[in-house]
Amino acid sequence: MFSIFPTARLRPSPFYNAVVKEGLKTAMVYNRMILPASFGNPEEEYWRLINGVSMWDVGVERQVQLTGVDAAKLAQILSPRDLSKCKVGQGKYVPLCNHKGILINDPILLKLDENKFWFSIADSDILTWAQAIAGEKGLDVQIIEPDVSPLAVQGPKSEGVVASIFGDWVRELKYFWFKETELEGIPVAVQRSGWSKQGGFEIYLMDGSKGTKLWNIVKEAGKPYGIGPGSPGTPERTESGLLSVGGDSDYTTNPFEVRLGKYIDLQVADDVVGIQALRKIASEGPKRHQLGLILEGKIADPLKFSWEDINHMGKKVGDMTNCVWSPRMSANIGYGLLSVNINPGDLVEIERDGTIVKARVVDLPFI
Repeated sequence: MFSIFPTARLRPSPFYNAVVKEGLKTAMVYNRMILPASFGNPEEEYWRLINGVSMWDVGVERQVQLTGVDAAKLAQILSPRDLSKCKVGQGKYVPLCNHKGILINDPILLKLDENKFWFSIADSDILTWAQAIAGEKGLDVQIIEPDVSPLAVQGPKSEGVVASIFGDWVRELKYFWFKETELEGIPVAVQRSGWSKQGGFEIYLMDGSKGTKLWNIVKEAGKPYGIGPGSPGTPERTESGLLSVGGDSDYTTNPFEVRLGKYIDLQVADDVVGIQALRKIASEGPKRHQLGLILEGKIADPLKFSWEDINHMGKKVGDMTNCVWSPRMSANIGYGLLSVNINPGDLVEIERDGTIVKARVVDLPFI
């Protein structure tokens, strides 16, 4: 039985009642909202994502909406990625940084119109950040959190499910591209995206009163495909090398350290937040890099609540930022934020609850 102490500080998503009915057992807090984590059988939920199709309540992925004559200008000021060629209906993965080039979020930017953008954010308060930057610059732009909540359909069979609901046009969507449409009177946007490497879509619900209805439509359409509930918290995300900003990064981490350098366009205008610091970091070279770790031992032993020290030849060389048991690799695996002097093939030692565990450093992704 799942229970949570209700408070106005902790918001449920529009799908909350539906996921509780599905048998939600554990959850976490993300963007001051309830993010479902498991429905009681993590292994079954994992293999459903790998081999079939899973549906996730990811309403915690809040949207920061920019509208007005300066919306495009603000979107670019916030983004160290060149948006000049971004088209209506296109999404782009955008690392957001502070003025020192420190990574603070990694949203998907969606361009809905020439003067309307969403930042579909990870876990940090970008709404207030955007409002502050706009005020500082004196821009004519309205910044709100709209009534928009994504529902993810992920896994190798997801395309069949989503096509059966909306039509075969969804099969033609390129990655991160989207289309606004209606489903039985429910306004939505359908995007090929999601926090897995198994393929899938996110359905952006644009009427929070219709959360249960949308959940049930997707559930019914997915029955022939064996659909079931799940969450983005499975070992698949680590196996696939997906970054969790705020989990695998901290208040000192820059994008180059966590494999996001290819999303930084150093030639953007000087008024882009953090770009001058990022140019300096790129010129000097980052001091750390993110690599994979394969730990010794055959007992599942996940990361607890904090990073764990990584040592090499008696000296600390980095931190393990996450660790999880991989069913496909039959090993504990994780990410190391490591000195650039440590490379794939090196053997390191990790301090885990007072014991030393040996690990091999490897490239990412694992699979």
